[in-house]
Amino acid sequence: MGVIGVLTAGGDCPGLNAVVRGVVARAVERDAEVVGIRNGWEGLMEGSTMPLDRDSVRGILGRGGTLLGTSRMDPYVHGQGLSSCTSTIQRNGIDRLIVIGGDGTLRSALQLAQEGLPVIGVPKTIDNDIIGTDMTFGFDTAVQVATDAIDRLTTTAESHNRVIVVEVMGRTKGWIATYAGIAGGADAILIPEFEYDIDEVIATIRKRHRRGQHYSIVVVAEGVVPPPGYDPPKKKTDAFGFERLGGVGYQIAAAIEDMTTFESRVTVLGHIQRGGSPTAYDRVLATRFGVTAADFALDGLTEVMVALRGTAMVAVPLEEATSGIRGVDEDTYATATTFFG
Repeated sequence: MGVIGVLTAGGDCPGLNAVVRGVVARAVERDAEVVGIRNGWEGLMEGSTMPLDRDSVRGILGRGGTLLGTSRMDPYVHGQGLSSCTSTIQRNGIDRLIVIGGDGTLRSALQLAQEGLPVIGVPKTIDNDIIGTDMTFGFDTAVQVATDAIDRLTTTAESHNRVIVVEVMGRTKGWIATYAGIAGGADAILIPEFEYDIDEVIATIRKRHRRGQHYSIVVVAEGVVPPPGYDPPKKKTDAFGFERLGGVGYQIAAAIEDMTTFESRVTVLGHIQRGGSPTAYDRVLATRFGVTAADFALDGLTEVMVALRGTAMVAVPLEEATSGIRGVDEDTYATATTFFG
């Protein structure tokens, strides 16, 4: 039945190992071989691989991270596209590739497919912002982690009469902030999709204090802009030249304290949202993605992404999936704003 190559690229995400396990189990069931590619695109470009069989993936279902490793190297940014990967592909007899990644990874997967390599994409991001699928694996885990943190921070905020700003991941879209904020009972949620007025946030907090609720929880996605007059965090880049975000919560907390005199503290959840064991929901979803990706690959499909639509697994063209970034809709955010203050 041929040889499937599988790689995990971009940021780590709870459920990656469950996807790989699903791919291997289905491939073995259908008499196909699987080659794991280490460290994402870097391994495909530099020839770092490992054979995968049922024994290789035993016990990894609930493990965080990825047994294959990952990196932010990209064949079209740091190489010459398919030609940079041809040696590894030929040496391992890979005739189809399953790429597990977010929007940037899937764009590179599409380019490889357009160059002639059969490719199946699997949507991976805690941000839940990929077009064409109702849900990405890792999102549920990130939301649960953030919600648990908000629950804990709420009790300490109430005890000390503080405003606590909780900064969560969300480079360009605020799905984690919105869902965790709703689940945690946040008093304000700031996300990149919708402009906010710091004066309205202040008014909400003051109103709570007048009612005798001398604490507030403000959930902020890392990609929002700081209030007017407050300098944004200094820009940093990672080893591959991609911008690193984080820290805007400090500007928002400073503005709140300056404008209200209420003591304000900041908690930046950062990578804790991406680490650790996936939730039961993410384990099941990731497993279904992996099994379906193997079926699609072995059935001869290419240039598609596995997607969840309702309860069904379907094939969505990679071109559609990478045509933009899916943001929080107005109705969902309106639900959140109902409870502000």
